[in-house]
Amino acid sequence: MYRAIRRNKVNTVLIVVLFLAIIGGLGALAAWIYGDLTIVVITVVVAGAYALIQYFAASGEALAMSGAREIQRQDHPRLWNIVENLAITTGTPMPKVYIIDDPAPNAFATGRDPAHAAVAATTGLLELMSDSELEGVMAHELGHVRNYDIRVSMIVFGLVVAVGFVADMLLRAAFWGGRNSNGGGPVALVLGLVAMLVAPLIAAVVQAAVSRQREYLADATGALTTRHPAALASALHKLATHGTVMRRQSTTMAHMWISDPVKPGFVDQLFATHPPIPDRIRRLLKIGEGF
Repeated sequence: MYRAIRRNKVNTVLIVVLFLAIIGGLGALAAWIYGDLTIVVITVVVAGAYALIQYFAASGEALAMSGAREIQRQDHPRLWNIVENLAITTGTPMPKVYIIDDPAPNAFATGRDPAHAAVAATTGLLELMSDSELEGVMAHELGHVRNYDIRVSMIVFGLVVAVGFVADMLLRAAFWGGRNSNGGGPVALVLGLVAMLVAPLIAAVVQAAVSRQREYLADATGALTTRHPAALASALHKLATHGTVMRRQSTTMAHMWISDPVKPGFVDQLFATHPPIPDRIRRLLKIGEGF
């Protein structure tokens, strides 16, 4: 478990480097279009500054995008007590607790470290789950906190947005500026279109690869915390059976939820940020056999 946590910290650095490389490549292409190498430096510096800002601001953005509202014990004693008991059991600082008014059952955790973490659950989840199932879901989310997955998720969330922004600006540059006087306009336009399509695609692949293994690890961590993996398996079964599309959804934070907040089609499934729920249930039941 500790090796997995350490590996996630290393992954944080590797992910930032990879995304900065993608953004730097887009900057280099923009520099070629405009014939100015300083664009590469400016692009990387701005992307680095953006990543730093996102390190502190992305969790608030995710909570705002989901429409989450912070609660105290008196607002929802059941959810608050479950989270508090799990925090005490694991020795984790008590995270901020949020509720999202949405009938779709789901939950997520965010923050840059356990001392600055938050967990959120939808009203649909609270209505659907039994106490033991809700405990399993919250243990899963606190597993993300303890494993520092929330830091990885937050940085991925911010940099996916950055890649999309730079790709969009590059496309605009290809259309409205560039090397037209030198006859490079059509080439610049083609490269701009390719960059606009390929860069977000690469970002989505990285996002999905990171998220899938994260979910397995958080499931295992939650099962070890509650010593009741069957409860989390039952919760996942309900999510698969009763899950619906969320009212407020964003692909940039899809990897943060315990269950995919959208209903993906065939092509989307190739880049799914979550492993198949039946696989997760089988792993949990196998863990239960060892107790």
